[in-house]
Amino acid sequence: MVKIILASASPRRKEILKNMGLNYEITKSPFIEEFDHEHFSYKAIENLAYGKAKAVSDLQNEEVLVIGADTVVVLDNKVLGKPKNFEEAKAMLNMLSGRQHIVVTSICIINSKTNNFETNSTTSKVEFNKLTEKMIEEYINKFLPYDKAGSYGIQELPKEFVHNIDGSLENIIGLCSKTLTNMLQSFI
Repeated sequence: MVKIILASASPRRKEILKNMGLNYEITKSPFIEEFDHEHFSYKAIENLAYGKAKAVSDLQNEEVLVIGADTVVVLDNKVLGKPKNFEEAKAMLNMLSGRQHIVVTSICIINSKTNNFETNSTTSKVEFNKLTEKMIEEYINKFLPYDKAGSYGIQELPKEFVHNIDGSLENIIGLCSKTLTNMLQSFI
């Protein structure tokens, strides 16, 4: 089996790959993320996943499979990125309060020897309950969600935040194992 490299330092993605039983290494991607937050498109998110994987693939001296991924929270066709501070986190959670949004994770796998690649996106829907200012502020102060798209991590949210989830919970966390397994089949 060809060696697998995860082009991410995300502890959530590492845990998902570990739970899948995959033998892999980690190399944080040097790729610089830049894209338009104003208009969501699957192609843009897939390009980010590709860019992350390609930057790590280009560093390899042997044949490896590099997995890159990017997760975004989308509300009203706009991407909610990672908040820069408390005020941005609070504003994002206020926007999500009482509404449904989507979470999209795009995965790209590249074979470093052949440069063959595949990208795929998984979409899940999340509906929040109406959140109070106190709920939002307590969550931000406790979990400091500044490294998370949309200002939250689904796995740490208090249960009263979420009204409904439609789709893969792993996808919302950061990587859908079912999608990844299906993609890996075409490389093995």
